[in-house]
Amino acid sequence: MSHPYKYCPCCATPLALITQIEDGGDKERLHCPACGYTHWNNPTPVLAAVIEYQGKVLLAQNAAWPGKMFALITGFMEAGDTPEGGMVREILEETHLETSALNLIGVYDFQRMNQVIIAYHAVCHGEVRLSPELADYRLFAPEAVKCWPAGTGYALADWLKSRGHTPQFVEFEKRDPA
Repeated sequence: MSHPYKYCPCCATPLALITQIEDGGDKERLHCPACGYTHWNNPTPVLAAVIEYQGKVLLAQNAAWPGKMFALITGFMEAGDTPEGGMVREILEETHLETSALNLIGVYDFQRMNQVIIAYHAVCHGEVRLSPELADYRLFAPEAVKCWPAGTGYALADWLKSRGHTPQFVEFEKRDPA
C-alpha cells in the first residue's frame, strides 16, 4: 500500500515504516523517529446520495473526471457535520436542490481510496444549478440506471433493490497491465 506522507507533518523529519504491536495483531504504520508522531491512515468518511428528483435518479459528472461517467453526488464530511447534515449541505452546494427527505441506504467500504461511504436516499426539489465541481447531470428512470461495481455503485444497487428493481452493472473494459 502506498502512503500519502513522506515527511512528518509536525517536524518535517522523514517518516519511517515501523511495525507496532496492537490489539488484534501487528500493524505497519508510518512513524516519526524524531517527535513520535504516528500516521494512523484511518479511512475518511465520505457522504453519498441517491437523489430522487422529479421521480428520477439524478447522476452528475464531476468536472475533473475524464470521459462521460455520471455518478452519485458525494462529498467529505466537514468538522461539525452530522452525516445527515453534511449530506444535505453537499446536495445544496453541488446541485442547489433542497432535500425534503433523507434516509440511510447503508455504509460501504471503498478500500481503494481508503474511504468509508455513508450513503443516503434523498428526495430533492427545486431548480438544478450545478456547482463548478460538476460539469453536467442527467436524470434516469430507476429501472434504466446502471450501477458500477465499486463503492457508491453498490449503494445505488441496494437502493434499486429496495424499490423492487434488479440492478444492472456496467462492465468496464479490462486494461492490460503494461
